[in-house]
Amino acid sequence: IKELKEYFKNNSFIAYLLGKKNSGKGTYTKLMIEIFGKDKIGHISVGDIVRAAYADIKDEVKKQELVDYIHKNYRGYISVDQALDALVNKSQDKLLPTEFILTLVKKEIDKLERRSLFIDGFPRDLDQISYSLYFRALINYREDPDVFVTIDIPDSVIDERIKYRVVCPKCQTPRNIKLLATKKVGYDKEKDKYYLICDDPDCGGARMIGKEGDNLGIETVRKRLELDDELIKKVSSLHGIPQAQLRNALPVDRAAELVDDYEITPEFYYERAANNTVVVKEKSWTIKDNAGVESYSLMAPAVVVSMIKQLANILCPR
Repeated sequence: IKELKEYFKNNSFIAYLLGKKNSGKGTYTKLMIEIFGKDKIGHISVGDIVRAAYADIKDEVKKQELVDYIHKNYRGYISVDQALDALVNKSQDKLLPTEFILTLVKKEIDKLERRSLFIDGFPRDLDQISYSLYFRALINYREDPDVFVTIDIPDSVIDERIKYRVVCPKCQTPRNIKLLATKKVGYDKEKDKYYLICDDPDCGGARMIGKEGDNLGIETVRKRLELDDELIKKVSSLHGIPQAQLRNALPVDRAAELVDDYEITPEFYYERAANNTVVVKEKSWTIKDNAGVESYSLMAPAVVVSMIKQLANILCPR
């Protein structure tokens, strides 16, 4: 941490975060910002940028500002009108033109003072890898080092993150009934099910609910995950750009020698007490990795520590 803090005093870099959907890219970036400061690191979420642009085109003033910027900065094989039409009619199965996405990203980066960038969601397909290799020149970060940060996470972790996630219907705060419990938990006698109660007092004890389709787990995003996996494998074979490789899980039989208990993700389970209150209990969460090995999933801070060590070795060689 000391080495990177010293590095940040006069330097910046670009990190491309590559991981499957729900692999924790945003969480890891948030922790890095908490450690080193938002004046040192900027989080560029391509998905958030595209969604914001989609919202802007519904507002005439913001739409005109966006159109003016695109006309000035966009270079691509389709017209600005066609690109905007693609944005209006976007879907998860149909990617926007890369040149248009880069223009939106550049617009967001132009708002930031010079700082290191953690880019989440680019490259998103195999064709975009070549763009990322020269992206720093496009955004005037030509002299900055860049690095790919790949995240290895078992499909079973993503599956349970999706299956058991719930949100507050009022404030939209997300939680997970199995992996991220709230302070208060209720029991529905009719359904014989436990449920989480939102911690925000302004929500008046709202019962958190699952999203439609989440019970299918990973199946709803399997095609996307297969593409992400192919993308990570392709990037891992690149030469000429350093890489930091993060692991979300490790075998149970090696955990004692590699991590402390507090670094292992807990699983929450519930029991009813005699007075009908719900008692929340914890145990180490075990899953099967993609090779079928019984494993523990690591807490986000443990993964971030690994990222910090690897970035320090890359950016501050001894």
